[in-house]
Amino acid sequence: MSSCVFCGIVSGQVPSDQVATTEHSVAFRDLGPVAPSHVLVIPRRHIENAAALRPEDRDALADIFLLARQVAEAEGLEGGYRLVFNVGDDAGNTVPHLHLHVIGGRKLSWPPG
Repeated sequence: MSSCVFCGIVSGQVPSDQVATTEHSVAFRDLGPVAPSHVLVIPRRHIENAAALRPEDRDALADIFLLARQVAEAEGLEGGYRLVFNVGDDAGNTVPHLHLHVIGGRKLSWPPG
């Protein structure tokens, strides 16, 4: 998707502060962090959001979660962290490319938002 900013990050056309990559996923720092550590993990292949996942996406989804765990470990989030998918406008999803937020580095409140 040529108009997708996250596809641009995957292709290298859009700069990002990448923290980790795998064959299937890319992790980079969020431009508007809500905590000291706020990293987005995305599949290299364009998937619009979690509601658009199909059975054949299971490997990409598993890789996102495995890379998120690697990011949390590398960021030193032993005290805990939050993993968040936003789906749709009401949830605040602003980029239509599946992305998992890895948020930590401070005490997080509940409920969110």
